[in-house]
Amino acid sequence: MAFDLDEVRFLAANAADIANVAPQVALTKKTVFADRATLEARYGAYARAVSALIAAQRAAAGKFPGDWLTDADAAQQATPARVACVRARRIADAGAAFVHDVTCSVGSEAPAFAAVGVDWLGSDIDPARLAMARHNLGPGAWLARADALAPVTSGGVVVADPARRAGGRRITDPAKLVPPLPALLDAYAGRELAVKCAPGIDYSGWDGLVSVVSVDGGVKEACLYTPGLGGGARREAVVLRGAEERVTDRDPDDVAVTAPRRYIVEPDGAVVRAGLVRQWAARHGLSMLDEHIAFLTGDSIPPGHSGFEFIEAVPLRALRKSLAGHGAGSAEILVRGVDVDPDQLRAKLKLRGDRPMGVVIARVGDQAVAHVCAARAHA
Repeated sequence: MAFDLDEVRFLAANAADIANVAPQVALTKKTVFADRATLEARYGAYARAVSALIAAQRAAAGKFPGDWLTDADAAQQATPARVACVRARRIADAGAAFVHDVTCSVGSEAPAFAAVGVDWLGSDIDPARLAMARHNLGPGAWLARADALAPVTSGGVVVADPARRAGGRRITDPAKLVPPLPALLDAYAGRELAVKCAPGIDYSGWDGLVSVVSVDGGVKEACLYTPGLGGGARREAVVLRGAEERVTDRDPDDVAVTAPRRYIVEPDGAVVRAGLVRQWAARHGLSMLDEHIAFLTGDSIPPGHSGFEFIEAVPLRALRKSLAGHGAGSAEILVRGVDVDPDQLRAKLKLRGDRPMGVVIARVGDQAVAHVCAARAHA
């Protein structure tokens, strides 16, 4: 639910009271009538807006402070705070002193730039979003109403976060983002630019750095940086799992293809999406099961990651017999390069033992091979 200006003013004026009431409403299917009664008794005609705000704030956990004003779309689109900090540090390290966030929404990028000492101006075409940003950031924040495709500044780095969903579905064509990526590039030609995009878009033609970032194993975004912000790299994976790990296409990539060693490891999704499997493998002393498949193998699991202790490799047709022989009662199944649905395969295996196990199915050369393993282990 999007808010109009009147609703935003009401939510801002009653923010403290709403924060006190929020724990009293579960917002589940079972509690829908009780929640509605609670909110209508307190907020009357604004009950629906209050309900939408509380739901959006919960959806935005980890992205910005829990008491900020936001709507559902802004909460979904906003970058997790840890990822925003990665971007802010890169831009600050490139020497930028000023950033213009041309799709600022409710202001979620501002704290990260404040933390690295970069001046931030936010603009948005939606007056309700700007009103929420003003409430969230306070009277001292630099905010302006402007169309992202009609520049109102002439210096500094431009940050943009085009809308990546339409009708509930993810947009994968850069020309269909809102605003479209080609139009943004034309509008800010000659400026340094950082554009947040969905990880699944085709960025093969981008003449700059593509940085793919994950948090705790989940890929969150790809950010496209113009060459002046890229530090000489064209591809980068930033893996946030407790500590931060950064891999680029400038790292060594000399990796052998070997038979399975003690463990089989699947790289973090950011590494895979950025096309940096070989670089990550070389860093951690791993080898590849096949040069075209993103399953790696080594004598240990890299710190902060997980893997499967290898037991034996069998043809796919022999998998059920192998698992039965090892007493498998459940199996985590990973597949790459083979047309196999893990859920359908698991049903066909009809496991009856009591041992949890792992199965890594990959095309090795011309053969589909099932690597039977112990259950997932964490380093």
